[in-house]
Amino acid sequence: MNLPLYILAAGTNSQITYIWEKATIEAKVIIIFLVIFSMFAWSVMVSKSLQMRRARRLNDLFMAEFRAQRTVLDIHDRRVQVEGCPLFTVYQEGCVETEARLKQPDGSRKKHVSLKSMEHIKRTLESAVAREALALESGIILLALAVSGAPFLGLLGTVWGVMDTFAGVAQAGRADLAAMAPGVAAALITTVAGLLVAIPSMFGYNWLVHHLRVQTVELDNFAQELASKLETEFLKDE
Repeated sequence: MNLPLYILAAGTNSQITYIWEKATIEAKVIIIFLVIFSMFAWSVMVSKSLQMRRARRLNDLFMAEFRAQRTVLDIHDRRVQVEGCPLFTVYQEGCVETEARLKQPDGSRKKHVSLKSMEHIKRTLESAVAREALALESGIILLALAVSGAPFLGLLGTVWGVMDTFAGVAQAGRADLAAMAPGVAAALITTVAGLLVAIPSMFGYNWLVHHLRVQTVELDNFAQELASKLETEFLKDE
């Protein structure tokens, strides 16, 4: 039962050890739950940070290649595959839809597509952008839950512990500091645990949301740029 204590206090503070021993079973359960919740929150923060960093690096490399190609379908025709690159995924889905609209029964490509076909291609790009944004956003909800829920769980443990302390004082029939202090101190540790979970999660959540918005805007801008190039190269004048 002392493991959560050492995770929270780094195992160096004898006062924390004493408070942990005086905590009620309800407070210990809440603290253990908060420690597990914190592990998940940190796991999400680390994994999403690495995912967004990798996506940003691959996006930069892909954009350099995309703007250097001779035709809009050049990368697609070379059957290049880039795993984990959101811009490439949007590009690939747009190219697949464009190729389907250009394909003729004999397997060759038409030189132009109609305005209606181009509208279908644009909707495909919009859907691809939405899916990639959702993929980047997945898991961040856990941090939002940690930010909003952890302090309330800590407060619940504190209120519960204080309630037990006052009930014990009432049953003992004496209300001195020696009788009340250990119970109150043990009750307050759950609030500390809740804040230790919520504060890092808050900073991580805000950082991830900011970078998520930046990458979503980049996806939107790329989809518009790709649609513009497709129109320039393949749209049939009506």
